[in-house]
Amino acid sequence: MAPLITLRDVSKTFVSGARTVTALDRVGCEIDTGHFVSIVGPSGCGKSTLLKIISGLMPASSGTVAVHGQPVQAPLENVGMVFQAPVLLKWRTVLGNILLPVEFARLDVPGHVEKARALIQLVGLAGFEDMYPHELSGGMQQRASLCRALVTDPQLLLMDEPFGALDAMTRDELDLELLRIWEERKKTVLFVTHSIQEAVFLSDRVFVMSARPGRLIEQIAVDLPRPRTMEMMSAARFGQYTLQIRAALGAASGAGSAGAGSTM
Repeated sequence: MAPLITLRDVSKTFVSGARTVTALDRVGCEIDTGHFVSIVGPSGCGKSTLLKIISGLMPASSGTVAVHGQPVQAPLENVGMVFQAPVLLKWRTVLGNILLPVEFARLDVPGHVEKARALIQLVGLAGFEDMYPHELSGGMQQRASLCRALVTDPQLLLMDEPFGALDAMTRDELDLELLRIWEERKKTVLFVTHSIQEAVFLSDRVFVMSARPGRLIEQIAVDLPRPRTMEMMSAARFGQYTLQIRAALGAASGAGSAGAGSTM
């Protein structure tokens, strides 16, 4: 089966006045349909930029990105995005926020209401449909954000540190929730995180990136049984994966520093 996403020598350079900054340098990889892939790397290494390029929200400076073999030249339609901040509209209810992508895509809103309600039930927000964001906890807001990303049934889910601002217990709960939804719906997920443990716990593969300019320096297959449980985190094998990723990050900590920025 052909990969869902293919990146070939993708680079991204930003120019501000006389200064040029290379955020990504010749990133290449393939992501298979239905796989859960996490990206870890130092702050500023281009992880979020890479998601934007894959989604079509930002063009690459060079190289190619293809989804289903077709070049990405505009924002993708069949994709859901979840960010670190829930970005819910404060004047709309939970249900109203979840239905926003349906309205933007000019789809049948009444026909998606039951789908939205089913997602609300799935993530444990039943009974909160008519509440407003300020009436919800941070974890509940992020659950609503996840529903919003899924309501149009996208094949691809791009998640940019979605649980990074939450407390440890809520983060663990949402990691388990996300895995349960992924196992039920079999979406392809690309998940950016700073947490090595979270990456190992969630993923089929972990992509390790260098410091800026971000390069893909290692791809680590995580061969742990599914469904995953929190108890797995104390297993020796789990610890070996975290050490392997930590070692890769340590070895590359200065790999990108020489080309991080230059003046023209």
